[in-house]
Amino acid sequence: MSSDRQPPIFMRPGHCAGDLLEAPDWKVIREEEGFIDLDVHVPTQVLNPRQQLFGGFTGTYVDMVALYTIRTLFPAREDYWITTINMRIDYLDPVLGPRVRLQGELINKGRSTSLVAVTFFDEAGNKLVYAMVTLRVIDRQQA
Repeated sequence: MSSDRQPPIFMRPGHCAGDLLEAPDWKVIREEEGFIDLDVHVPTQVLNPRQQLFGGFTGTYVDMVALYTIRTLFPAREDYWITTINMRIDYLDPVLGPRVRLQGELINKGRSTSLVAVTFFDEAGNKLVYAMVTLRVIDRQQA
């Protein structure tokens, strides 16, 4: 992450979803325009009885990573809002943790909407989850 920008709000303490997923402890491996690579732990409170990531929380991770990916395209967070329009998640294998890699990649940037792919990898590099997210960027001056 560039030194002149703060991490996304969900990676700072006090954000309800970020705190649940313990996002302030996530490690940014690589950030560049249209791409983010994160090392993330899977907290016990989001595991199902089989000790796998509960599928409902997968979407929360996906949304956060997609939003973060779009944020890499803009210099200042105060100038815009990002809204999620659509999300499709393919569950390829269970997410067991204790650590996973989450990557967000900009697939297409349009005038008002963008498409981001989010992929979960286990520690051996196997794909566990693949998601496509459509997001809209809204200029706060025009909203």
